[in-house]
Amino acid sequence: MIRKGFVMKVYEDQHEEYEKRHDEIWPDLVEELHKHGARNYSIFLDKETSQLFGYVEIEDEELWKKMSSTEINQKWWSYMAPVMETNRDDSPVAKDLKPVFHMA
Repeated sequence: MIRKGFVMKVYEDQHEEYEKRHDEIWPDLVEELHKHGARNYSIFLDKETSQLFGYVEIEDEELWKKMSSTEINQKWWSYMAPVMETNRDDSPVAKDLKPVFHMA
């Protein structure tokens, strides 16, 4: 199992909408995430900075990378683009974080 942490940013006036969209996450997307080895996926919001911290456990880096090209993921990115910082392809602007401590 590989632990991944990353940060993204939601627009300041879109905190509630971001949370609402995740409360109503599409079952097809969750199924695809599982197929691509994702488990124990969480996203946290710092309301003061609008920064999001994501954490996910994956089985395999190569399998995880393939998730981004799935049709359902591309659709989700387009759906989320109005509420958060994104790249030209609608993917979230995300920065991977280096793990420095873990206690089991």
